[in-house]
Amino acid sequence: MATRQKLMTLLTQGKNPKRVANRPSIREAAKKTKWNILRGDTVQIIQKSHPEYGKQGIVKTVDRKRDRVIVEGLNKSIQQLRAKPDLGLPGKQLVKERSMHYSNVNLIDPVTGLPTRITRKYLEDGTKVRVAKRSGAIIPRPEILLERRRPKKMNVTESDTLEEDVWEETYVPK
Repeated sequence: MATRQKLMTLLTQGKNPKRVANRPSIREAAKKTKWNILRGDTVQIIQKSHPEYGKQGIVKTVDRKRDRVIVEGLNKSIQQLRAKPDLGLPGKQLVKERSMHYSNVNLIDPVTGLPTRITRKYLEDGTKVRVAKRSGAIIPRPEILLERRRPKKMNVTESDTLEEDVWEETYVPK
């Protein structure tokens, strides 16, 4: 159902779905299996031609389909919202963070505070960790990853089965 809906939106926008999937950036993103930058990591912009070169921020979202990240407080732009006179709404200007390619940012070394590349190692207990190449320090997974992005629905209705009815034995073998 979701795939059909995506295809319909692409067709109504006038974009060919085969053409969108054949973009080189999307093909390269589909090849990747390992991700070093996670949501909640502190990163620094390392692309020298970027206007905010050298600034640090926390990753808000990681778009793995397109190899892009959105960094909190960096790479902002103004987005114009049209006025809707029939509803009485005036036009607005919103300042939003734009995405940037993941290769334009590097993780911050926890020891030196400078950008570093990453390698992966196994500890004695068998857990896989990210290790900074600059200092050899372990980069821990962000705490925000332990929380769910969308909380589970906890509203109970009368159509739900009660807990004592769930554990009641109803099958009697012959």
